[in-house]
Amino acid sequence: MNITAPNSSTLPTWFIPHGAGPCFFMDWNPPNTWDAMAQYLRQLPVSLPRMPKAIVMVSAHWLEPVIRITSHPRPHLIYDYSGFPKHTYDLQYPAPGDPILAKQIVDLLAQQGIAAGEDPQRGFDHGMFIPMMLMFPKVDIPVVQLSLNSNLDPQTHLEIGKALASLRDEGILMIGSGMSFHNMRGYGKPSFTQISLEFDKWLTQTIESDPDIRNKKLINWRTGPFANQCHPPHEEEHLLPLMVVAGAAMHDRGAKVFTDCVLETWISGFTFGGGSD
Repeated sequence: MNITAPNSSTLPTWFIPHGAGPCFFMDWNPPNTWDAMAQYLRQLPVSLPRMPKAIVMVSAHWLEPVIRITSHPRPHLIYDYSGFPKHTYDLQYPAPGDPILAKQIVDLLAQQGIAAGEDPQRGFDHGMFIPMMLMFPKVDIPVVQLSLNSNLDPQTHLEIGKALASLRDEGILMIGSGMSFHNMRGYGKPSFTQISLEFDKWLTQTIESDPDIRNKKLINWRTGPFANQCHPPHEEEHLLPLMVVAGAAMHDRGAKVFTDCVLETWISGFTFGGGSD
C-alpha cells in the first residue's frame, strides 16, 4: 500500500473494495484473508487534506433506472447479504443523512441533463456501512448514497461523476464502493489468479494514465485483458462506482494505493487527486 501525503485542499475521490458481505467483522478461513484490506480501509482517512463535511457514497449494491439519492435524515441499514453469522445482522452504523446535500446532487445532475430523484425511504446497504465502519468509525460525518444507473453504461457513470465534481471543493468526499474483480464463480479458484492479475495490471495502467486517455479507456473497459472473466457481462455493477469517481476526478490523475491477492484473485483500490499525483 502506498497512500501519499496530501498536497491539496481539494478532496480526492476514492474507489475502494468493500470485501465480501460483512467479512471484516467475522471469522474467516484462513483467518487473515481480509486483514490487509481492512488495514488499508482503516488508514485511508490519514491521506485526506482535511476531514470531509459530508460523504457521497456510490455503492455497487444499488441500481435504479433513474439515479436516486438517499434523502432521509437518519437512513436505516439494509443487511443485504445472506448466509453469514447472526451477529453480523446486528452491526450498527447510525450515520446521519443529509437531505440538503441530496437535493443539491439532484440539482447538479439536472443541470447536466441527467435525470435523478431523492429517495426518502431507502437505507444504507452493506457496500456503504461495512467499509465505513472501518474508515470512519466515529460515525460523525453525514452520508448520502447515490445509486448506479441500471443501464450499466460506463460513459453514463463518468458523466454522473463529472456533474458532481464541484462537490469536492465544498469539502465533500466521493467514494465508489465496489470491487476491481467481481466474478462470484472465480473467487477461490487458482485458475483466476493470473486472469485477475492481467486485468488488474491493465486497470492500473488505465487509472494512472493521462485523464483524457483514462476516461476513453474506461468507457471501453471491456477491451481490457480478461475483462469478461473478471466482470461477466450484465454483472459489472461492482466496477461502475470506479467510473463515477474517475469522472468526478476531472483532470486529476489516479493512482493505485492498495492491492492484495484475496480468495486467489487480485483486488485493488485507487485514489484520484488529493495527493495522488
